[in-house]
Amino acid sequence: MSTMITVECINCGACVPECPNQAISQGEDIFVIDPQLCTECVGFHEQEACAAVCPVDCCIPDPDIVESEATLYERARRLHPEEKLPPLSELSASLSRFRKAS
Repeated sequence: MSTMITVECINCGACVPECPNQAISQGEDIFVIDPQLCTECVGFHEQEACAAVCPVDCCIPDPDIVESEATLYERARRLHPEEKLPPLSELSASLSRFRKAS
C-alpha cells in the first residue's frame, strides 16, 4: 500500500527530503504523497523514511491502496533505473519491511 499523510500533519516538512522518490509535496492544507511515486521505501529502507522522521506520526499506510512488495519494488526500479537495487529475491529486512530480519 502507498503511504499517506493524515490531517494531523503539522506542515513541518521533515518528510520531504527523506523520500527517495520525491513523492511528497505541499498540498492545499497539508503535505501529500503521490501514490504513483510512493514505494514505501522498498529497496531503500526497512520502513517508510517519511514515517521514521515524522514528529506527529501522521505518515501511515493508506488502507485504500494495498500493494505487494513486488509491485512496490518494480515501481522503485522504474523510478530509479540508474540505481543498483538488489534483486527482489535478495532484499533483506534492511531494505524492505516485508522481510523478516535473519
